[in-house]
Amino acid sequence: MVAGPGGGDESAWCPPSRMVLPPSRVSLLLLLHLLLVVSASPGAAELTDGNSEHLKREHSLIKPYQGVGSSSMPLWDFQGSTMLTSQYVRLTPDERSKEGSIWNRVPCFLKDWELHVQFKIHGAGKKNLHGDGFALWYTRERLTPGPVFGSKDNFHGLAVFLDTYPNDEATERVFPYISAMVNNGSLMYDHSKDGRWTELAGCTADLRNQNHDTFLAVRYSRGRLTVMTDVEDKNEWKNCFDVSGVRLPTGYFFGASAGTGDLSDNHDIISMKLFQLMVEHPPEEENIDWTKIEPSVSLLKSPKDNVDDPTGNFRSGPLTGWKVFLLLLCALLGIIVCAVVGAVVFQKRQERNKRFY
Repeated sequence: MVAGPGGGDESAWCPPSRMVLPPSRVSLLLLLHLLLVVSASPGAAELTDGNSEHLKREHSLIKPYQGVGSSSMPLWDFQGSTMLTSQYVRLTPDERSKEGSIWNRVPCFLKDWELHVQFKIHGAGKKNLHGDGFALWYTRERLTPGPVFGSKDNFHGLAVFLDTYPNDEATERVFPYISAMVNNGSLMYDHSKDGRWTELAGCTADLRNQNHDTFLAVRYSRGRLTVMTDVEDKNEWKNCFDVSGVRLPTGYFFGASAGTGDLSDNHDIISMKLFQLMVEHPPEEENIDWTKIEPSVSLLKSPKDNVDDPTGNFRSGPLTGWKVFLLLLCALLGIIVCAVVGAVVFQKRQERNKRFY
């Protein structure tokens, strides 16, 4: 007789390809495989610490604010009530009916980028006696004043709003509230509803009258928009929202604007730092003219059809990577449970049938 791999009798050794595993072991192997897939799957987008990625100075606003306004080589323009100091750029003072903005003069042709903004919103108003908020922009239009936090409505591109006053008295949201909107020029921002009908996603953030530094990060990479905050003095990013299916063109401009009405606040920008993300794109995207892309979002339904959620998110929002993963995970777990139950039932029937022979 020929000895098998374990030194035993070949007649007693079965090659691995012909081994028949019991149902319980099969389900265990499937579960282990599933865990490996889970550990290998990408999680939520992690924002850069600002050191490992490339800072684009032509799109960044950093102390001592060289290249702003009337310098010999201006990179930034400002208008309205905006005031430039050595420590901050004040978009509006704590006064009624003020509008101000600051805009980069250089169009951005990066496909993947990340914007870090250090800001401060503060004023004498207490409770709800303050407003209105400010907005960060990546749009085709620039230096155009208007009713949307000091800038124009029906814009083309992306806006991230930091809204500090609830105009809708029936809302259950907690303010200040951060939200995002993607527009191709056809949508209007509804102040009376705090932009709820055109909102892509949002979250609550306690960012006003803080005694420590407050930050916001906006990341756009391969159709994925991620917004995170650092407003709790913990020196760590906290997720606000993460949405896939966002399409933004290149060649637009970065900016910030703010507005006050009957209520007011100081809206200060301390820095805006833009980083280029080194991301590989599939070969089929090489021939795309990214400047001709229409700003859009792939949603399951129109934002107007969504049901408002007091927690800050739409219940029927887009299927992000994590939602798809959770659906697949539930489906796989269901298949494993059905397989195990079916195998046990089949085995018991086989044993019962043997008793009749």
